Amino acid sequence: MQRDPGDARRLRHVVLFAFKPGTSPADVARIEQAFAALPAQIDAIVDFEWGTDVSVEGKAQGFTHCFLVTFRDAAGRDAYLPHPAHAAFGQLVRPHVEKVLVFDYWTPAA
Repeated sequence: MQRDPGDARRLRHVVLFAFKPGTSPADVARIEQAFAALPAQIDAIVDFEWGTDVSVEGKAQGFTHCFLVTFRDAAGRDAYLPHPAHAAFGQLVRPHVEKVLVFDYWTPAA
């Protein structure tokens, strides 16, 4: 489906990681850097940000890292998922992650 050029909505792709016990700080840093490098490798990504949990509510359920990837449309996300750079990132992160949560949503139109 083609997106209407006047459609101001964006597709957000939220990824949360809970790392396995014993994952070294160096491995976590490599994963952070590799995820942050994806926008330079995948044109479909129009915005990217990430951070670590700083909530005082204690409800993170072991998730420590949140990555927010933004696409113009579903076609961008659909190109990102099988992209070789994304696949390589998956190979890097998979041995170190205990839990992953992925949640996609549309922003409201402006």
